[in-house]
Amino acid sequence: MQTAASGEPDLLASLRDQHRQGKAEVLAAIEALGGRSAGVHRCLRRLAGLTDRTLRQLWRTLGMPRPLALLAVGGYGRGELFPYSDVDVLVLLPAEATELQRRAVERFVGACWDVGLEIGSSARTMEECLHEAACDISVQTALLEARWLAGPRARAAELQRRVQQALDPLAFCRAKQFEMQQRHQRFENTPYALEPNCKESPGGLRDLHVILWVAKAAGLGRTWTELARRGLATAHEARQLRANEALLSLIRARLHVLARRREDRLVFDLQSALASAFGLESPPPATEGREQTARRVRRASERLMRRYYWAAKAVTQLNQILLLNIRERLEHDSTHPTQLRPINERFAERDGMLEVVRDDLYWHEPHAILETFLLYQQIPGIKGLSARTLRALYNARPVMNAAFRRDPVNRRTFMQILQQPQGITHAFRLMNQTSVLGRYLWPFRHTVGQMQHDLFHVYTVDQHILMVLRNVRRFFIPEHAHEYPFCSQLAAGWDKPWILYVAALFHDIAKGRGGDHSELGARDVMIFARQHGIAREDAELIRFLVAEHLTMSQVAQRQDTSDPEVVRAFARRVGDERRLTGLYLLTVADIRGTSPKVWNGWKARLLEDLYRATLRVLGGGAPDPHAEVEARKREALALLALHALPHQAHVALWGRLDVGYFMRHSADEIAWHTRHLSRALAQAGASAAPTVVRARLSPVGEGLQVMVYTADQPDLFARICGYFDQAGFSILDAKIHTTADGYALDTFQVATETMPQHYRELVTLVESGLPAALAPQAALPAPARARLSRRMRSFPVLPRVTLQPDERGQRWLLSISASDRKGLLYRIAQVFARHRVQLQLAKITTLGERVEDTFVVSGPALHVTREQAQLTQDLLEVLDQP
Repeated sequence: MQTAASGEPDLLASLRDQHRQGKAEVLAAIEALGGRSAGVHRCLRRLAGLTDRTLRQLWRTLGMPRPLALLAVGGYGRGELFPYSDVDVLVLLPAEATELQRRAVERFVGACWDVGLEIGSSARTMEECLHEAACDISVQTALLEARWLAGPRARAAELQRRVQQALDPLAFCRAKQFEMQQRHQRFENTPYALEPNCKESPGGLRDLHVILWVAKAAGLGRTWTELARRGLATAHEARQLRANEALLSLIRARLHVLARRREDRLVFDLQSALASAFGLESPPPATEGREQTARRVRRASERLMRRYYWAAKAVTQLNQILLLNIRERLEHDSTHPTQLRPINERFAERDGMLEVVRDDLYWHEPHAILETFLLYQQIPGIKGLSARTLRALYNARPVMNAAFRRDPVNRRTFMQILQQPQGITHAFRLMNQTSVLGRYLWPFRHTVGQMQHDLFHVYTVDQHILMVLRNVRRFFIPEHAHEYPFCSQLAAGWDKPWILYVAALFHDIAKGRGGDHSELGARDVMIFARQHGIAREDAELIRFLVAEHLTMSQVAQRQDTSDPEVVRAFARRVGDERRLTGLYLLTVADIRGTSPKVWNGWKARLLEDLYRATLRVLGGGAPDPHAEVEARKREALALLALHALPHQAHVALWGRLDVGYFMRHSADEIAWHTRHLSRALAQAGASAAPTVVRARLSPVGEGLQVMVYTADQPDLFARICGYFDQAGFSILDAKIHTTADGYALDTFQVATETMPQHYRELVTLVESGLPAALAPQAALPAPARARLSRRMRSFPVLPRVTLQPDERGQRWLLSISASDRKGLLYRIAQVFARHRVQLQLAKITTLGERVEDTFVVSGPALHVTREQAQLTQDLLEVLDQP
């Protein structure tokens, strides 16, 4: 028979095989659950039990010294273990640990790794544990869940007793709530991220753990059943807590199994596979584009995520209710109870929280539900809803039915909420958090947890709508005027802010239902207007804003707004100044509400320029092109006079330029070009002018503006794009002009991640490097290569190319839509060069990770049907390349 020492390697190998086989059986059991969450806790306890046995056998095999005790801590201490979570253990040392004992601990930890346990270990004396717990709330929390595994039980029990004895329940509760707030801030305080962390995000498993930690610290219970027995949760809430905890636990366990590592994020790569593991199937590709019900066209991953979001929302609500309840009880026990200040016969105020006077208020007086949020807006000092009020709202959800929505009193109250001078954003967010908004405004309910696979929205539809509402509201708040100067100026003259609030609520409310969401939303808002007694004129304005909420952005970013006919057509569509102003404000709020990365100064400039140009047309003061050109020339000359240019220095350049140039460029750009090119042209005289490249900080405040003046050549645009691609610049806009003597005068807006700190170095880099890249004899560089993001791999954009002639039949409008990636514009430019397509104008629109580019082009090949087809095919091949 082998001794422990001589047979140790064989014993460790046997133990490793046993643990590996046992874990494989647990993982198979998790996979067999499918989408049934009922058995997940049994699997997690089974894995924890297997790990317990492995650790105890290791402890005995290694003959660990008697004074040492082994405890499970943290999540493992709860008696559950996720497939690839760390196995957190504490080795409790005696007060005077010997070197031999410490070496034994090191040997034990090494053996744990040898048998396949991903161990997270600490070795401390009891006094060290208590000292660390007093200094660090995370250590205190881990020790609160300590569970004996091996060694002297009495020492483990003593540690548990002393940890509990040293704990101040109220201070612990406050510290855990503060810690939770900080954690939520890391996830932008929303459970609706498109790639949420099912453990750490708001509404995740950690929010449930916090409730149980605080309750355990206060001696109020260890399980949901015990909390219900102590009156901290109702029986219904306890069932909801158990059900949502099981679902979140199943999602986390399945994520670990799919990723074969610890992965708590619902990343795009895994969402489809996870949905399939839950037994959800996507509709066949042939039916996805049809206008069917939302349920039939929704992808499997969308249905899974919607299920997750609803669970996370319920957890967020219940977490708030129970933590407020526990804290109120602890504060009641430690201090004198606070007095209620009556507000009316239904509500009172306690410590700045709005409280119902009885638990069944909403069942007996449903009108009080919306009154809650009206009082929240109206009464100074009210900072939130008490636990009693939140619970009453949570349990009164069945009251909010069709009759509740039809009630004239409720409709008047809802309009009052919209028309309050303050508290709009907070009230509507609170209404959404408590599920009141979706139950009153029924179309909104379908947006809750609705994902958007368009590569630029980073929020679910309901969160995006509330973000747009917030942005509109900020236009009317003086404290935010520095964020939106022009919008704030326009909002100051707008007499009914609530009209824009309603438009914001409905602009995307029909997303996910199939069909044109703008058109469907316009129908919904007209029904809302009729039901809520909105005047016909106001209702028609709101309908227009919802139906046309994408129009201004599309015109500004995809059409040649220097063309007077484009502006006139847009003006005819808008109709009057009030509609124009409302549409502008809603458009800015909408774009800024999609993603922090989508909005930039260049988009702001495009929209503002379109607003001002359209306003002139609507006012009857739109000048003809000739008058507009003369006005810009006069303004440019005034700017040039500041730089002491010789008299008539501009004539040499301006004589080579046509009306189109002056219409497309601002006076500031004309003066900038003239200042740098007049000297070069004067020095060249009758000989060929040299290539001139100049760069400056963009007047719109983001990136560089680059001017290129050089002899025209067929592949010039490709060469310029190739240089910017290699240098790491993104092209935001391009204005292409060819002079009467065959020179290109092009202006580019470019940006890079290193702006604006190093703009001087970048200006020098561009002005010296770009001329060399334009030499005709230089070979075109190979396009830069870059990996697609996870999001683009999971939700690719179907490439689209459309080619249409303009009204005069002289130029063509080429529109491209595809997933964005490094070097894409350069590849497109190479196709243009091969087909000898001449570029007149480029509008480069990047929406997150999707591009919507528009080019105004010309060339003999575009008048031949076969050449058009080949150009389109070549572009599609470029857009579809991985």
